[in-house]
Amino acid sequence: MTARAFITGVSGLRLTDAERQFLRTARPFGLILFKRNIDTPAQVVALVDEFREAVGAEAAVLVDQEGGRVQRLGPPHWPAYPAGGWYGALHARDPQAGLAAARLGARLIAADLVALGITVDCLPVGDVPAPEGDPVIGDRAYGTTPATVAALAAAAAEGLMAGGVLPVVKHMPGHGRAACDSHKALPRVSADRATLEAIDVAAFRPLAALPFGMTAHVVYMALDPDRPATLSPTVIGEVIRGAIGFSGALMTDDLSMGALSGSLAERTRAALSAGCDLALHCNGNLVEMEQVAAESPGLSGAAAGRCAAALAARRSPDPIDLAEARAAFSRMIAAS
Repeated sequence: MTARAFITGVSGLRLTDAERQFLRTARPFGLILFKRNIDTPAQVVALVDEFREAVGAEAAVLVDQEGGRVQRLGPPHWPAYPAGGWYGALHARDPQAGLAAARLGARLIAADLVALGITVDCLPVGDVPAPEGDPVIGDRAYGTTPATVAALAAAAAEGLMAGGVLPVVKHMPGHGRAACDSHKALPRVSADRATLEAIDVAAFRPLAALPFGMTAHVVYMALDPDRPATLSPTVIGEVIRGAIGFSGALMTDDLSMGALSGSLAERTRAALSAGCDLALHCNGNLVEMEQVAAESPGLSGAAAGRCAAALAARRSPDPIDLAEARAAFSRMIAAS
């Protein structure tokens, strides 16, 4: 059966009967997990299995596992990983060591995820922070220049892919200038187009071939003063697909975030009409999930092709001695 153009969350550690029925009929492209869905490794495996049994396919399962502040899996069952800024600091001292650490850290994250049946990680962060930016990005960023951010983001993506996990580059075309947290309110960025293209957009260009990307709920006054990127045909068409050249499957950031207004049905319609391939809804509220599903058609045409190509990019994990790799990574951290 054809998957529909949305990714959903669920409410807890196991599916409710109502969620199971919803998944069977709505057929989402994927499931995204949050801390409310995570307890022990065995529990996560069981939840992932329940989801795939309900949708009747080997559907994508996603998580935000960056390290630092954004890490859904953590101690005592999974390692704590550094934030992106740690790799940037190491890169500033020794560029090759920074790239090696970013690649290895992501490879180890991938090993954690594959063991649970999770196939997609919302990493790397391609945002370049600006002095006026809200701390919501902050140390999640790999650096303060497009070249550093792009290089470390590419290394992290390579590490995930080597471990059998698909990366999602975020938040296009750049969240680093946003002066407020888009989880809470709608940021408006006043930088001119030339500045945006020279810095924010430039960091994403080398990442344009990655399988998945995520939009920013940010208004760029010089690009489209009326709509955030997620809902803007201009930003998606001219900048994300055009200036950046992104060719992968494009998902929204979470449609339930405070930056957006209107019903979930209206948000979903607007995002898909603007050119997003997949609507992402995260909070596990079944009423909202049903609204998103009702406005998400079956994947078809170019969107279906991009989503299929993204999934096909996933490969079996490369061989690795995990014990030695974890020891090597611990030595990198201890030496920093």
